[in-house]
Amino acid sequence: MLIDCSGQTAVVTGSTAGIGFAIALGLARAGAAVVINGRTAQSVEAALHTLRTAAPALEARGVVANLADAQGCSALIEAVPDPDILINNLGIYGPKDFFAISDAEWQRYFEINVMSGVRLSRAYMPGMLKRNRGRIIFISSESALNIPADMLHYGFTKTAQLSIARGLAKLTRGSNVTVNSVLPGPTLSDGVVTMLTGAASQQGKSVDAAAREFVRTQRPSSIIARASTPEEVANMVVYVASPLASATNGAALRVDGGVIDTIA
Repeated sequence: MLIDCSGQTAVVTGSTAGIGFAIALGLARAGAAVVINGRTAQSVEAALHTLRTAAPALEARGVVANLADAQGCSALIEAVPDPDILINNLGIYGPKDFFAISDAEWQRYFEINVMSGVRLSRAYMPGMLKRNRGRIIFISSESALNIPADMLHYGFTKTAQLSIARGLAKLTRGSNVTVNSVLPGPTLSDGVVTMLTGAASQQGKSVDAAAREFVRTQRPSSIIARASTPEEVANMVVYVASPLASATNGAALRVDGGVIDTIA
């Protein structure tokens, strides 16, 4: 199977590290011209340097834009007006007691995790439909279905992404444009590794051992019994973004290691 995204431009939001960066690298290796996005020039330049070091022949550029509001989304749209692939990866998360979550925090999660994808999809999808070619992918989470009690505000945004993606897919009926969601499970992103490093150090364990312990205690339904790597998640995303996934539309595709305990 040869995944070839050459001749296409891919925007990956929140792609200076973690899953977003792994997706950007995977798409670039598949031949796409990749646009790295982050909030600061420093983070974007660092990601571009890492990307070009990993694969010097790849075509990539960066756009500094904070997608937490409409102004930031407009800045990205102006810089990249007509991509072929949009990966709505940007997202924030963090445990917090429900009764301590303020209205402002609820709104913040909604703006970043949900509205960034809504605004970009609204801007880019008409061009895709006109060209009769395009891919939009929302990076959701197993938390969209397995709502974490300590992150209700996060889980709700991930569920919202599934609804939006499914609805947008219906608007592509009869075209060669697809809209899908990908649901990672526990993943060793930069933030998770940082979080686990402290716990691992205190317990005299490796980060890998700490990650396996987290999965065992917090996601006991996991079948692979470990955290995924960002690259494993990216592999699914790159495939879905490619021409090979032409018959996959309106789907919620799990890369959760079997955490979600259903057969469908």
